[in-house]
Amino acid sequence: MRDIQNEEDTREIPLQKVGVRNVKYPVIVLDKNNKTQNTTATVDLFVNLPHNFKGTHMSRFIQVFHKYHKDISMQHFWEMLEEIRTKLDAQRAFGKIMFPYYIEKLAPVTKSPGIMEYNCGYEATVSEDGSRDFYVNVEVRIATLCPCSKAISEYGAHNQRGLVKVKLLYTDFFWIEDVIEAIESAASSPLYSVLKRQDEKYVTEHAYENPRFVEDVVRDVYLALKKMNFKWFSVECTNDESIHNHDAYAYTEFSQSENSV
Repeated sequence: MRDIQNEEDTREIPLQKVGVRNVKYPVIVLDKNNKTQNTTATVDLFVNLPHNFKGTHMSRFIQVFHKYHKDISMQHFWEMLEEIRTKLDAQRAFGKIMFPYYIEKLAPVTKSPGIMEYNCGYEATVSEDGSRDFYVNVEVRIATLCPCSKAISEYGAHNQRGLVKVKLLYTDFFWIEDVIEAIESAASSPLYSVLKRQDEKYVTEHAYENPRFVEDVVRDVYLALKKMNFKWFSVECTNDESIHNHDAYAYTEFSQSENSV
């Protein structure tokens, strides 16, 4: 049968990325307490396309990923991308997956159990020259209470949910759970899936005693991640403001090489 993808293109325009996006696939990831957990990932896989190639073979991305979906640890993720790069005769291969990660969490007072969902993922690149990188993404919903509102109000203070996103350069093994704990510790209060009245009282009062701007959250997460010895990371926090018609936002990043100068 005719293979149009392998035919020559004469426009002399190389493409930086071609491939598949938003592939939904079951995967198995590492779990600190239960060893592994089953979840469903949204997968993006790409290679570069030289100027003389008309197209790539989209089905091969899925065929290769299927071989690795039961173990997508860092080393296997790199192996998977290298196999994609080789099979598609490319100089570089790129991959990103995001998945809901579930942790059982106890209410602060009654210890009632519930399941919390966190959006996590990996992204990586491998190149023909042997260079490679690997990043871990962790997204955590938190509660924040406004320090300014508390300071100027005779009673009460406005509060809202925020979203913290961190991106971590992977060099040494770590648990996602430890990063989540560090992020939640920087909030006015963590979120919970189950709260009885005693728990709700505790969470409300705890948040009131720990007011945080988005700037505070980002700086405290930064300090916590720095202590965990990541060589590069970024931190951002977005508050879905409850009394404003806009979001509040802060961002920073850390590089060991820049800070060692």
